[in-house]
Amino acid sequence: NAEYMGRDNVNKCIAEMMKESREKPRNFTETVELQIVLKNYDTQKDKRFSGTVKLPHIPRPSAKVCVLGDDVHCDEAKANNLDSMDVEAMKKLNKDKKLVKKLAKRYNAFVATDSVIRQIPRLLGPGLSKAGKFPSQVTHNDSLIVRVNDVKATIKFQMKKVLVLGVAIGNVKMEEKQIYENVNLAVNFLVSLLKKNWQNVKCLYIKTSMGKRQRIY
Repeated sequence: NAEYMGRDNVNKCIAEMMKESREKPRNFTETVELQIVLKNYDTQKDKRFSGTVKLPHIPRPSAKVCVLGDDVHCDEAKANNLDSMDVEAMKKLNKDKKLVKKLAKRYNAFVATDSVIRQIPRLLGPGLSKAGKFPSQVTHNDSLIVRVNDVKATIKFQMKKVLVLGVAIGNVKMEEKQIYENVNLAVNFLVSLLKKNWQNVKCLYIKTSMGKRQRIY
């Protein structure tokens, strides 16, 4: 648990990071990133892990989510100023790899109506999956806005070939307490994915987009 990191130390690092950000204001909202350096991990032999977790606070409110919906969800999306695509619009992409790649690049994430999600491999091919952005499902019993916000609050840890992971866990407009809560949950979740838990963690840092790294563990 977070006792490994020392609550006071984490809060001190967050305060220092935020102070630095205020002293050098940027003309955009800086993201707060959590950087994880692993140890005792063999990326060739050890099982590569991946997992998603929903944070208590949305790290990047500006993240762009597109609704791949039926008529009802597309109408709801329009009413809430969300981008959407219906089945006809997806058909027009003609499974063109370049166009699907462009679509995947344009958005941080996708949500799709349950009746549409089954058709996506047939309509778009494997492009969204390859980009790691296969849509989350939304049904008519869900509130579309709540679902979109859930997706915005969800972060993904994925072990690749290197021992360093980075994930957005906040932004400088958040309260320090909210950043702490996000860091705490993200780290505990990541540690639960690791084979030897804390023994696989070499060090942890937080930083803003343009700021210096602060070591929290």
